[in-house]
Amino acid sequence: MAHIAYYRVSTADQSIEAQRGAMGGKFDEEFSDSGVSGAIPAANRPGFAKLLAFIRKGDTLHVYAVDRLGRDALDVQATVRALLDKGVAVEVYGLGRIAKGVGELILAVLAQVADMERHRINERTAAGREAARKSLAETGLTHRGKASLGRPAKGNAEEVAKWRMVNGASITATAKHFGMSLATVKRYCAVGAASA
Repeated sequence: MAHIAYYRVSTADQSIEAQRGAMGGKFDEEFSDSGVSGAIPAANRPGFAKLLAFIRKGDTLHVYAVDRLGRDALDVQATVRALLDKGVAVEVYGLGRIAKGVGELILAVLAQVADMERHRINERTAAGREAARKSLAETGLTHRGKASLGRPAKGNAEEVAKWRMVNGASITATAKHFGMSLATVKRYCAVGAASA
């Protein structure tokens, strides 16, 4: 009977170490997914798929929070139910052991709350983008005072592509000439080539 931990972080401000520390560490096995959104079904994540292949009846799976399993309520419920049916105990930090019946009901409510929060974040983000577009059209600046919605342009893509072609320059030489990153020059040259 192994104690197995699963960690998932989707952004740079989240830390597997923080989750491990909060849960007390010292697990028999650990699995993780970094840079993976909770919106991706658990079984489709590389680390969680390995966990599913490894975990056995009698083992206990430890997770930091319900949303580490997923933010989609149906996916969380299906994942936990499959683990419970397999004879695996699921322990959520701060919540305790999830059992069939009442434990599943509590988990369903928590997963639904996490799912609603994800939708609210998406709605706020969309509203912010719309406000930025409207302000940009009216004033030439977004509601936050930026000149564009996306990454600010470092130069004219067609001009960069043309200079590179005329001079027979490499990506590196073009980047140095214009004071841009290699990725920007590659992107600009692809745009310049497409519009030629």
